[in-house]
Amino acid sequence: MRLRLVVFAALMVLGSPVIGQEATELSEGTVLRSLDKIGGVANDHVLLQGDTFKLGNLLVIVGECRYPLANPTGDAYTYLTVTNEAGSKDLFKGWMIASSPALNALDHARYDVWPLRCTTSDAVTE
Repeated sequence: MRLRLVVFAALMVLGSPVIGQEATELSEGTVLRSLDKIGGVANDHVLLQGDTFKLGNLLVIVGECRYPLANPTGDAYTYLTVTNEAGSKDLFKGWMIASSPALNALDHARYDVWPLRCTTSDAVTE
């Protein structure tokens, strides 16, 4: 738990989600995976920066998605905001890392959301 807080604090101080990388590139969007833990249903969502999608009674708002400049198919760092349907309470606000989504995860009883990869204009979406 302490390591998690230290990493999170370092991300906030540095202002960049990438630690130990020389440069990152901002993408046009992201691919997120959602899971309904009760129904056992997983879905992938291809979203652009600024897009919002509804997941049950939650609204998921996509901020930036960054990836290592030298490796566009590498790790994705996505900034997400998850609020209740009324938009009055933030349930999650911060960076999620595709390779380690549990490092800074949404804590919700029914739903889970995590990034898979960033999308670029060069990428072909499925």
